Amino acid sequence: MKKRRKERQAIRLQEPAKTVPMVSRYANGAYRLIRVFVEGYDDVAFWRSIFDDYETERLKFEISVPLRDDLAKGKKVLLAMIDERDRDTILCMDSDFDYLFKNFNDQSRLVNNTPRLFHTYAYATENFLCHPPSLHKVCVKATKNDTLIFNFEKFMTAYSRTIYPLFLWYAYSARRKSEKAFSLLDFRSSVRLNYLDLRDDGAETLHWLGRQVEKRLRTLEANHPTWIGEVAAFGRLSQVEGEYGDKLSAADLTLVSVMPDKELFCNVDGALMWRVIDNLLSNICKYAQNGTRVYLTLEKTGGDAVVTFKNTSRAALNIPAEELMERFVRGDSSRSTEGNGLGLSIAQSLTELQGGKMALAIDGDLFKAILRFPTVV
Repeated sequence: MKKRRKERQAIRLQEPAKTVPMVSRYANGAYRLIRVFVEGYDDVAFWRSIFDDYETERLKFEISVPLRDDLAKGKKVLLAMIDERDRDTILCMDSDFDYLFKNFNDQSRLVNNTPRLFHTYAYATENFLCHPPSLHKVCVKATKNDTLIFNFEKFMTAYSRTIYPLFLWYAYSARRKSEKAFSLLDFRSSVRLNYLDLRDDGAETLHWLGRQVEKRLRTLEANHPTWIGEVAAFGRLSQVEGEYGDKLSAADLTLVSVMPDKELFCNVDGALMWRVIDNLLSNICKYAQNGTRVYLTLEKTGGDAVVTFKNTSRAALNIPAEELMERFVRGDSSRSTEGNGLGLSIAQSLTELQGGKMALAIDGDLFKAILRFPTVV
């Protein structure tokens, strides 16, 4: 008994054990430390995988959630930090619909144009929340079998195309801040797969889904007849950016679109108008200077809707603007091979066929194609 008491006293008389403090991986100040704030803890791993590729011995990134007494987090918290940032701070968030809406409202303009604010457009809530839970069954059946059940990629492509018209209605109602017209819950219930027929790569299931989508579209068009043209115009703008996103990126070009706060309406043919836009953007991808911005603007001037395509030319534009309209003419008059003249000539003809006008303007290396169409009320 006395021996145990002495042992306990000896332990108490020993010096307390020294604790080693937790050392941050960024404690050494021999390099520049960039603080990266994300929306939530679930986002840390994703953004860490992005910034790890850019870390060096002289540059480090610390990924974390903003430290607040109220423990608040999320996109709104990061947006409120914009004015408090310094040059060693980066904010990272999901785009949600802000990338899709471009400069339509105050928040989308802020997200798209703020320096040192990184945002996703694929790894975002519209891709996650709009993913019907019932598709999990498809994934399970496609991955838990050794034999090929059906062409999953083909099925998902057809599924996306089938529900796309409804997605436009949901996205447009969100842009108008009229979510009650067609809410996320409505959208998800409309595209849910209640069953999956594996025969013929799910063709019967897709056919059933198509009928459900058509039924919902008829209801939406009946309830909001004035939105029909607006949703179609919104879809065409999204198509332009989607179709040419990869081509512009391949040419190291950045598309900047500037749209008015209110929709403009013109009597034009959708298919012909797409051919005009396709010709002009194709011309830009071929002849614009790499590493520059391409501007697509829409504005109302008087009684006209004016669409302007603006880019910096790679080659010197040393011929008059009107000559660029001629077929088989390049901007560089010293060359005689086929160039942008044919595309511009076709675009002009199609524009005039729809009652519009097309003009070109050259200022040094700055090239502009300007389309005018009378607006309707």
